[in-house]
Amino acid sequence: MRFEETPIAGVTVVTLELRRDERGGFARTWCQEEFRTHGLEPRIAQCSVSLNHRRGTLRGMHYQTPPHEECKLVRVTRGAAYDVALDVRRGSPTYGRWFALELAPDHHRMLYLPRGVAHGFQTLLDDTEIAYQMSTPYHPDHAAGVRWNDPHVGIPWPLKPTVMSKADQTLPMLRELVAAR
Repeated sequence: MRFEETPIAGVTVVTLELRRDERGGFARTWCQEEFRTHGLEPRIAQCSVSLNHRRGTLRGMHYQTPPHEECKLVRVTRGAAYDVALDVRRGSPTYGRWFALELAPDHHRMLYLPRGVAHGFQTLLDDTEIAYQMSTPYHPDHAAGVRWNDPHVGIPWPLKPTVMSKADQTLPMLRELVAAR
């Protein structure tokens, strides 16, 4: 695996190193030792999958609050998605900044998000499946988020959203989170 830093502190693009032969290919998607060596959380407590039927589906921007903050490793296993990380860590030099990239199976990339970084995505194809590995089990009472279209954050989503939950449509703006703390 190759690990590339992004402009957001701790957010890392992990590229699989596919070994090919006449049968096809093989790549590691997880190695506790390599993650630890690169300063990333090496523990996995839960794995989940997000199934999205329609192109343009938008989910996010989600994160967990203390003491149940989580690190995430995100990979698209079918379809394609515009995947976004938003730094919501107060005191971080990259607070309020975001990073995005397209994830698709053929790209052989994953996105690692540290604690305190919100995650969201928009599907670029019908029937997109996204696999998650998390460092902490999900705790619904600690689920939080930032509005997908917060003008002060300014994420340029590639498509007009076609499907979105009511909850995601009413998440607070980043400035409201700061005022509430």
